[in-house]
Amino acid sequence: MSKNKSKIGVLLVNLGTPDSTATADVRKYLREFLMDWRVIDFPFIPRWMLVNLIIAPFRAPKSAKEYRKLWTDRGSPLLFHTEDLRDKLIQKLDPEKYVVAMGMRYQTPSIEEGLKKLNGANVSKIIVLPLFPQYASATNGSVVDKVMELAKEWQIIPNITFINNFVEHPLFLEAWTELGKEMMEKSEYDMFLFSYHGLPERQIRKGSVDGYCQLSDKCCGNYTKKNQFCYRGQCFYTTRLLAEKLQLPNDKVMTCFQSRLGKDPWIKPYTEDVIKELASKGVKKVLVFSPAFVADCLETTVEVGEEYKEEFEELGGEKWDLVPSLNSGDTWVACVKDLVEQNS
Repeated sequence: MSKNKSKIGVLLVNLGTPDSTATADVRKYLREFLMDWRVIDFPFIPRWMLVNLIIAPFRAPKSAKEYRKLWTDRGSPLLFHTEDLRDKLIQKLDPEKYVVAMGMRYQTPSIEEGLKKLNGANVSKIIVLPLFPQYASATNGSVVDKVMELAKEWQIIPNITFINNFVEHPLFLEAWTELGKEMMEKSEYDMFLFSYHGLPERQIRKGSVDGYCQLSDKCCGNYTKKNQFCYRGQCFYTTRLLAEKLQLPNDKVMTCFQSRLGKDPWIKPYTEDVIKELASKGVKKVLVFSPAFVADCLETTVEVGEEYKEEFEELGGEKWDLVPSLNSGDTWVACVKDLVEQNS
């Protein structure tokens, strides 16, 4: 590459994490996160009242305790796994061609810090990779919003490319398959559960093309151009692709959704309801995948790995194992490298 030619900037973006497990920091994180109109899609005033007068004050102390369960000497797993991914990607990409930065949608390091690094390097193009495999307005869409909000203030705006989802990427699927097989070599399981982060049903319907959305397994059982950005449809599609690679019997595979917030209906089936159903059918050994998350975090390590495990065992289950997230594994790093190079 010519020394006179500008480099390409790469911005890896993950959701975010509190700066510490202190209740004040958790409350600060929750406020920024939940005040995002794409996360809680209410008008500003009712959203502000809900978040600042109800959710943040009462949820922060409980969430702080949960974060303490997964915090390590390096801090938040979601943060340091993303840092490790960035560092390994830098080693894999041509340094004469790429500049790599990272940011969190909420809290630190911010997307603004990442963009400043890339802008300061005078890059000719920026590739933004939100680290969310399945597109959702509340995640990928929010990242696009924030990047463009910041970039519009620049005098010169380079070409900006967003990678909206990557559920079909062969190396993404291979990375999960390797982790799943490693677990399956150690033990036998009666059922394989794929638990994804949930979303309110209204958000799925809002993104429906011409009212196509039916929020049914029949609708989500096919991945077409009409539902290619339906989050629920993408999740079911991810399950089918991984189950096929892992050669899992259809009758031993289930897709479900976790992490509900509030009383409005969220996409179903709910993971806690599936746990009860499995226990009532005498299922004893379950292996759980969480393919909406690429790094270990509160929703995987604590919610799925600990809380759901306790629920299952209390109902008579004997074994509940969680497949670890991709984190900074070699195949996942290779996937990210390929996504960047494909979009360069």
